[in-house]
Amino acid sequence: MKRRLAATAFVGSLLSAAALAQLAEYGIEGLWVVSTRDAEVRGSVSADGQRIVWGSADRDGGPGGGDLWQARWVDKRWMDPAPLALNSPADDAEPMFSADGRWLYFASNREGGAGGHDLYRAPVQPDGGYGPVESLGPGINTRGDERSPTLSADGRWLAFASNGRKGAGGYDLFLARWDGTAFVDPRPVPGVNTAADEIDSAWLDEGRALLFSRSTQAGGEATRLYVAACDGRAYADAQPWTLSFNTAEGMTRAPVVDASRPAEIVVTGSARAPRAGKGDLYRTVAPKATGKVGCL
Repeated sequence: MKRRLAATAFVGSLLSAAALAQLAEYGIEGLWVVSTRDAEVRGSVSADGQRIVWGSADRDGGPGGGDLWQARWVDKRWMDPAPLALNSPADDAEPMFSADGRWLYFASNREGGAGGHDLYRAPVQPDGGYGPVESLGPGINTRGDERSPTLSADGRWLAFASNGRKGAGGYDLFLARWDGTAFVDPRPVPGVNTAADEIDSAWLDEGRALLFSRSTQAGGEATRLYVAACDGRAYADAQPWTLSFNTAEGMTRAPVVDASRPAEIVVTGSARAPRAGKGDLYRTVAPKATGKVGCL
């Protein structure tokens, strides 16, 4: 994991021996460039590994209350953080690159949507910019809130969270398929939805296992990541991921597999060390989980 070690080399030189041991488990992503004193949430690395896009709820410099930011990979580190030109005066958040590098998906409550937060995408351009933003349309977006778009590696499936559809309660995870023109026919992700909020997800083992977030306190003040394997019909027997700061009292969420390094994953949380601010991005090895086909 050369990139992770480079990104954490400086901070590692300042840590105690106990904290240094933790770096074998995870490392902070882009200290003072990506992870800052502000609240960063959900980072996604492009398929070529040359850019990372993430959301920030309160970072100065963008046009809205929440904005998407981008940094470039230069000389083995993230550099030149800047807000995306596609940001609106509203809230733009929770980005994810498609694995083929063609699209950036995200959530926004910008004007012209169906209601609340909707899901959008924009084409990725070779110069690092983005083309016109387009809504994922009425097959996905409702009068409620849609959040956390997650694409399968082959682009055939979209997982997302919604509180605007009939489900088990609060936010639930749904799965839609690509029909060649749009994502259609959303249905609950089998086996994971409860009366709590399930918001984020990332596929493991080519979709035969799932890493997802679930609120652990009423109102979603605390969120924890769980791993479940497909038993042929549903993602069953969900267990908390053993990442050390993924605790019942904390806020650990927004897992995104690095498309340029599929064995690694970027998550949002707050470790004891290294730590930059209100919510940081961390890089770690994706959890090992295997399951059966049948859940997609």
